[in-house]
Amino acid sequence: MDFFRKIWAIYGVLLFLLLMAVSIPVLLINMAVTPGNTALRRNIGYLHHVFTPVFLTLVGIRTRISGQEKLDPKRSYVIIGNHNSSLDFIVNADAFPGVFRFLAKQELHKVPVFGWVVKKMCLSVDRSSAMSRARSVVDIKNQLAAGWSIFIYPEGGRNRTEEPLAPFFDGAFRIAIQTKAPLAIQTILNIKNISATARSLDLCPGTVHIVWDTPIETAGLSAADIPMLKEKVRDMMLAHLP
Repeated sequence: MDFFRKIWAIYGVLLFLLLMAVSIPVLLINMAVTPGNTALRRNIGYLHHVFTPVFLTLVGIRTRISGQEKLDPKRSYVIIGNHNSSLDFIVNADAFPGVFRFLAKQELHKVPVFGWVVKKMCLSVDRSSAMSRARSVVDIKNQLAAGWSIFIYPEGGRNRTEEPLAPFFDGAFRIAIQTKAPLAIQTILNIKNISATARSLDLCPGTVHIVWDTPIETAGLSAADIPMLKEKVRDMMLAHLP
């Protein structure tokens, strides 16, 4: 079984890079013929709603999504979700009915082919630089004001602990309060059955379950409410996790 999962993971990586290489000319053409922000929305829409379902179908992964109707497509959200595997970002995109921009770590720029897409489509932060972190907060506020939703992993990175959730950082909650953007909470339930955290090459076909909770309004909250907000979101996610 482990051998099959490793072979399937290699197939998944090669398929991802192939589809990405095929997609880049499409993205470039759109950037050349369409004005800036419109091109960005179309390109991210293509990645979320064309590239992603094609990739998931070809690797034999289906998504079962609950609670999507709780999201208002006309609103901008700070979206947060649990993070266990390298497959999460694809599942995140497939589960959201609109488009959003990820807050991504700058190290991803070094990944062949994919790094170019991250640089163009995501907001990036160098977590080792206080200046970069401060600049990313300003960028996120500007993007929310421009009508984008922003996806942030409150755990900071993949949860490699034995606990259902790693500790949450304040950043996503602070930004939501400062911008008065509602928090949209997405929980992936069984990703470890399909792509386990501990192994770098691990993948198998299956169904991923994703749950959306009712968004939390942040208007009227202050920095003093961050611990309460973190605990509330954590409890909501844990209610779905084994």
